[in-house]
Amino acid sequence: MIYLDNAATSFIKPPSVYQAVRNALMCASNPGRGAHQTAMNAAKIVYDCREAAAELFHMDDPSRVVFTSNATHALNIAIHSLVRPDSRVLVSGFEHNAVMRPLYASGCKLQIAGRRLFDSQAVYADFQNKIKAADLVVCTHVSNVFGFELPIDEIAALCRTNAVPLVIDASQSAGLLDIDMRRLGAAFIAMPGHKSLFGPQGTGILLCGQEGRPLLYGGTGTNSASPDMPELLPERLEAGTMNVPGIAGLLAGIRFVRDRGPEIIHAYEQNLLNVLIDRLSEIPRLHLYTDPDRRQGGILSFTVDNTDSESFCEALSRKGIAVRGGLHCAPMAHQSAGTEKEGTVRISLSPFTDVSQLEQARRAVRELTEL
Repeated sequence: MIYLDNAATSFIKPPSVYQAVRNALMCASNPGRGAHQTAMNAAKIVYDCREAAAELFHMDDPSRVVFTSNATHALNIAIHSLVRPDSRVLVSGFEHNAVMRPLYASGCKLQIAGRRLFDSQAVYADFQNKIKAADLVVCTHVSNVFGFELPIDEIAALCRTNAVPLVIDASQSAGLLDIDMRRLGAAFIAMPGHKSLFGPQGTGILLCGQEGRPLLYGGTGTNSASPDMPELLPERLEAGTMNVPGIAGLLAGIRFVRDRGPEIIHAYEQNLLNVLIDRLSEIPRLHLYTDPDRRQGGILSFTVDNTDSESFCEALSRKGIAVRGGLHCAPMAHQSAGTEKEGTVRISLSPFTDVSQLEQARRAVRELTEL
């Protein structure tokens, strides 16, 4: 199988990730739940991962790195912390359901800014026009459907100027683009561990510029006599037993990203994407969704004339090519691009993808379009 669905999860991990998970299962138990060696081993893994994440994302205080089960969990904490039923929330036109569903459930007043695909200036101008009427901005960094890199630094500056808190969904950018908490000044930045940080599924991170309200209540290993959650981070937002094997794998993944360099990984994927665009653009019946300046994450969506995207992906799967079709849990992004009826076929890359795999994918796509 040629795996090209890395925007969903990075199925192929660095070898160190597999080894770290195995080692943790054999030597680490539950952090903060005892002074015995296995508990101390677990505590060290968790602390080392907090420090590694804080360093990668330029956090001054590792205690503000909160572990979650995924980016959706992290976004729910952030939204729960900041949104009330009368809140006026401004979002981009490319948000994932991990943002939109908790916002809809909150009963807040929603407004959308920036629906022009691959037009950063138009997106920024729309946020600039609408931000004064907002109590909160929630914005994705990179579209999970199209790889569109939104102007997050400029939007963050707008939020700081207007004293509006910002929540960033970094699901498709963490590990690839420069995410600097000091520079951005966001209230919260949410990310999964299992995509471009190369951790296992069931891991996520919430970077906390603000304190946050607990979403879950329960044991933390500290302040056990109190009926309330601890006041201090990270325990305030980390109820229950932690996924220590997952965090061990995430630590190994973060170290892989740090050692190779996010900018090197991103450049490699960008070069692969350019090869892919050039080769697929030669195939009739395909419509590729690309940035004219070729500045997009390692994600390419396309449609096939008179063909359902999910059916096309199923046919590719039978040829050993793993991609994803449909709406990708982001109907708003498809509405913004005009692809909501049939969805798109999405190819997403990783540093473990090579040109020969892209050529096999191209041949498979061409064969199917010629049927």
